[in-house]
Amino acid sequence: MVFLLLFMASSALASTISVGPGAFGAGSTLTTFTGLANGTEVNGLTVDGIGFSYSLGNGQVIIDGGPGSTNDIGAPNIVSVGNGSGVLTLTLSSFVDTFGFGYALLNVGPLSNATTISLFNGATSVGSLSYNSTPDPLFSGGFAGIQNTAAFNIVKLTFDFDIRLAPAFALDNIRTFSTASSVPEPSTLLLLGTGLGGFLVCCRRR
Repeated sequence: MVFLLLFMASSALASTISVGPGAFGAGSTLTTFTGLANGTEVNGLTVDGIGFSYSLGNGQVIIDGGPGSTNDIGAPNIVSVGNGSGVLTLTLSSFVDTFGFGYALLNVGPLSNATTISLFNGATSVGSLSYNSTPDPLFSGGFAGIQNTAAFNIVKLTFDFDIRLAPAFALDNIRTFSTASSVPEPSTLLLLGTGLGGFLVCCRRR
């Protein structure tokens, strides 16, 4: 029981901060889409061990060259060519505590809450941050980086989708980094904590 309470307390104390490209040092990974043909379907795609899925299914997000090179994006990259209001989910091959990517929106001015990163450890939400965009140098965009004290293996990305302001998005140069070694699933910790609590109760009764 004590272990379970400690686990619940540590989960509640997880903190999330915004970071820049400099937070990804030696040992970090960089995922680009070099070598993939324009028109490649992103929903169901796996690149460098990262699985991509789009909540609105096929035909909405593909590999393409738009919107052209910015400070944080180069061709080829992921581009929305259909409904851009869906959720792009990245399932990572291992747990990390730092994540980032370059992005652009089909707009030339600054935008508030242009993109949101939501972090999950399995099905458990562990943090979320939204980012404003600025001309980068032409299209509105930038680098969105996040670091969390609780490790995560699933990242969900959403973008401002106002047809008048930003009818499409693009992303590239996905970075991941981990300062943690091995992080078990919350369900595993819960099971372990429950078992330990039951064992302690039995010992006290004896």
